[in-house]
Amino acid sequence: MDFEIFADGLRFPEGPVVMSDGSVIVVEIESKKITRCWAGGRTETVAEPGGGPNGLAIGPDGALWCTNNGGFLYHERDGLLIPGHCPKDYSGGRIERIDLSTGKVEVVATHCGERPLKGPNDLVFDKAGNLYFTDLGKTYSTHRDTGGIYFMAAGSDRIEELDYNHISPNGIGLSPDEDTLYFADTMTGRVWAYDLESPGVARQATPFSKGRVVAGMPDLRYFDSLAISAAGNVCVASIIKGGITTVQPNGEHSHIALPDPFVTNIAFGGEDMMDAYVTLSGTGKLIKCRWPEAGLRLNFNA
Repeated sequence: MDFEIFADGLRFPEGPVVMSDGSVIVVEIESKKITRCWAGGRTETVAEPGGGPNGLAIGPDGALWCTNNGGFLYHERDGLLIPGHCPKDYSGGRIERIDLSTGKVEVVATHCGERPLKGPNDLVFDKAGNLYFTDLGKTYSTHRDTGGIYFMAAGSDRIEELDYNHISPNGIGLSPDEDTLYFADTMTGRVWAYDLESPGVARQATPFSKGRVVAGMPDLRYFDSLAISAAGNVCVASIIKGGITTVQPNGEHSHIALPDPFVTNIAFGGEDMMDAYVTLSGTGKLIKCRWPEAGLRLNFNA
């Protein structure tokens, strides 16, 4: 696929948010900061939350909301920046709100009841301003903390558990009618779906699980963040088999390859919503290309 490099030299970029002024805001997880990128390669720092800023979304209040994973260990190999285990300076998982005019960072939540958040990863707002987000968990040298899918009602700072004890919940998104919540599990390479009875409440899909598996991959690829197309397809960034895997609601899937084994995010923009911005995190690039289908407009990205 043909593409242009929108920004380069980024330190593990993720979470692209396409702004109405033509800029794209990303996190640089390894640098512990949030960066605004402009066409032509110019960048500027928006905020420095520390820890591991991971997913971004504009909220109903116009602020930038961030899932902060608390940090990773990083190492470089063969020209790639690679994330790893929980670092010694791990600062805890949290949900943050960032004032775009000042860069001020406010910690909104750190716990679900008495359970601390471990590695909040990605987030999405529904049309009413309710927040859904994933927690990837945290990995150590001999074990890992599992993760979950969480909900925060509009105007509240109370986190509720939608589902828990998945291996590695990562990308998250809502269907165009907002009746289905999708998430990607990284290590299993699966896309899951929850059929929502009401905001934050999922129907039981089987006697063993609230969610249902939409698709699993026949080869080794890890799933990262995702975006939903206007037609309701799940466009999920793929690691190892670097690129974007598009999963249809019926489970059929296809793949567009990109030149980085750590493709981590896709976001849509432009007047026709067919401009795709993709993070090639291992090589530190944000690229722009024309996508085969239009993306779904997010609720608060004016």
